[in-house]
This record gives sequence, structure tokens and C-alpha cells, in this order.
Amino acid sequence: MLLAAGLSFGFGQLFKWSQRRGCHAPTVVSTNYVAMAAILAGWHVWTGNDFAAPASLTVGGAMGLSFIVSMLVMTAALKRAPVAMVLTSFRLAILLPVVVSMWLWGESPSPTQAVGIGLALVALALIASSRAPATAGAVGGATLLTGLLVFSTQGLGQICLRWVHYAGLDEQRLTVLMTCAATAGIVGGAVVLAQGYRPNGRDLRMGIGIGLFNLFALGTILAALSDLDGTLFFPVNGCLVVLLDGLFAHFWWRERLGQLGAFGVGLAALAMLLVL
Repeated sequence: MLLAAGLSFGFGQLFKWSQRRGCHAPTVVSTNYVAMAAILAGWHVWTGNDFAAPASLTVGGAMGLSFIVSMLVMTAALKRAPVAMVLTSFRLAILLPVVVSMWLWGESPSPTQAVGIGLALVALALIASSRAPATAGAVGGATLLTGLLVFSTQGLGQICLRWVHYAGLDEQRLTVLMTCAATAGIVGGAVVLAQGYRPNGRDLRMGIGIGLFNLFALGTILAALSDLDGTLFFPVNGCLVVLLDGLFAHFWWRERLGQLGAFGVGLAALAMLLVL
């Protein structure tokens, strides 16, 4: 779990770095998935593994579609809606896989863990809100709909990650990832072409580098989810990532966390203790 959280944090920082360097976000995201798919396809050819296991195609395709849609929605939302609202919706999306794990797959957290999950959600909301002051913009139905889209698309991606275990695909998780990456890369590439953007070498190099990193990150997450309940993994992983992100932003990016964020950090630490 610690390794999965560290790699998830690293992926977020790499993507943030690419934005700071002026890279085109949809191109970087799409290239990241194309690179993953190419590496995994090469691995399948080398090892002689099956490319077309039906269950892996279904789960991987759904995962890839949800991943690329969530990233495109998130990128668009950050340009049109208050940043604090978007990041809060993004962080609180861990609620969806937790609820689905309990409702659909029968995972039952203890009362102490349930309290910890609740505190984790509050902590994530506090940290996300403090990290991103609201920008100017109308607050109304369109803004709320944007937040709901970010929340639901990000949550669906995490549900798909959990689905791998319950679909009996733990041993085929690299095949699932290959299908996921190919689906996301094709859809994302089509969006970039439709926008009329011409990728440059910097966009492509950044996307390939992030794709190599993301391959290890997603593989580690799926390995962790093969052994851990989603009701435990998602709150703890979310809190760990936000803690690392907040500390790194404070000391490296020089983004002040603020009193509200500091309180959220303490609450997140308590939440992790209760869930664990």
C-alpha cells in the first residue's frame, strides 16, 4: 500500500510538472497510455500470453474508457470551474469505490474503520479546498454539474480498478492493463486529432516518460487490491497521496497549505490510523 501511494503521488507530480513546462495535457495523457499499451503488447508477444481473454477485454476496456474520460473531464473542468471545487470533487471520488465495495462485493468495514473512512473524506475535502482557492466564476447549475462529472468519472475509474479482483483477473492484470491503455490511448488520440492539435516532441517525450512510470504505478495498485479490501485501500491510499502531495507542494512548489489544510493533514493521519 505504501508503494502504491508513493507511485500514485509520483504520477500526479509528473503530470503537474508537465503542465508547468507548458505541455499539452490531452496529448501527454494519451501518449502515456499509448506507451503503456505498446510496452505491454511487446511483453505479451515475448511471453506468448493471450491477447484476447474476454473478461480482460471487458474490464480493461471499461477501465480505459473511464480513465481517459476522467482525465479529459478533469482537464476541462480546471479551465472552467473553481479549482477548489474541482479538486475536492476529485479527492472525494474515493467514496464511490468504497460504497460499491460494500454494496456490491460485500466488504464490511468495522465500526472503527467506518469512522476512519468518514474522517478521511472530511480530511480530503479540507486539504483540497485549502490547496486551491476558488477562482472567479459563476456558481450555479453548470458548476455543480462539472463537480459531479469529475466526482463520478474519477470514481468509476477506481471502481474498475477494484473490479479486476472480483472478475477473477488478478493473474491477468497485465492483460487488463494492456487493454485499458490501448482503449484510453485510442480514445485520447482521437480527441487530440479532433481538436486539431499537432503534438510536438516535448509533449510526446513527456507522455512516454509518464507512461513508463504509470505502468509500474497501476500494476502496483492492482497488486495491492488483489490482497486488500477496497474499503481499506482507497481511504488510506487517498490520504497518503494527499499528505505527500500537500507536503511536497508546501516545501517544493512553495504553495502554502494554510491552517485549514494543516488541520486536514492531522485529520487524515488520524483517519489512516483508524482505518488500519
